[in-house]
Amino acid sequence: MYSVIGNIDPVAFRLGPLEVAWYGIIIVIGMFLAIWLSMREANKQGIGEDFIIDLAFWLIPMGLIGARIYYVLFELPTYLADPLSVFYIWEGGIAIYGGLILGFITMYWYSRKNDVPVWLLVDILAPHVMIAQAIGRWGNFVNQEAHGEAVSRQFLEGLQLPDFIIEQMNINGTYYHPTFLYESVWNIVGFILLMLLRAKDKLLLRGEVFLGYLAWYGLGRFFIEGMRTDSLYIGAFRVSQLLSLLLLVSSIGLIIYRRFYVYPRPPYYSEGIEPEKVFEEKQKKYHQKKR
Repeated sequence: MYSVIGNIDPVAFRLGPLEVAWYGIIIVIGMFLAIWLSMREANKQGIGEDFIIDLAFWLIPMGLIGARIYYVLFELPTYLADPLSVFYIWEGGIAIYGGLILGFITMYWYSRKNDVPVWLLVDILAPHVMIAQAIGRWGNFVNQEAHGEAVSRQFLEGLQLPDFIIEQMNINGTYYHPTFLYESVWNIVGFILLMLLRAKDKLLLRGEVFLGYLAWYGLGRFFIEGMRTDSLYIGAFRVSQLLSLLLLVSSIGLIIYRRFYVYPRPPYYSEGIEPEKVFEEKQKKYHQKKR
């Protein structure tokens, strides 16, 4: 006999007319965890935690703006009909890839401005962004969004899921694939792998933690996106699937290229900030001579 568990209220609590949503709380938890982990790692690598705090003041708002712009661009006719609705973020409509793209651009600009090696910085941030994404997907769970096609309750029970997840996947009497959970688990596994590999002395070259993140996330998102019912499309193609495939192929290609064809060879991640600066100077001199 099925246990009776009500759907989770998306609103965590109310303060007068103000409603505080679980989605926002969960996203903030993920962000603060990523910042805290990045501060610790930045200290180890010689960058310093203050830089991460300052970067976060730029990165978080720009990431949210990028996520919104990305979604709006692919739903442009809807927003052109009501331009003010572009600002109604509380009604939903953000896309993680947009946040990653504008976030990366912001991070690149800020690191160059402060003379911090870009490859080292993205290697520090990448695993922590991945665990933040894993946490953030539970906001989709509470909102009963970003799910897959309809399935039977028996299918969900076969996955050995707890009742509270099964019942939350019951939307208006129909059960759906918990794609939020698939992506969350995939990202947790990726986070653990990246953290273990990054901790190995002289194993990964500078940049390979970040490229490994792109490859892992791209691979998982490609298949998970194919299950979802809310994808953004270009013609008959799912945008996120195309972008995921591009990330997977390009990141693997870059790892191979930087391993065997870049001169001078990039330093190892475990060597810290000074070898990276020496490497960048050597690279500049090498390319100047080639000219």
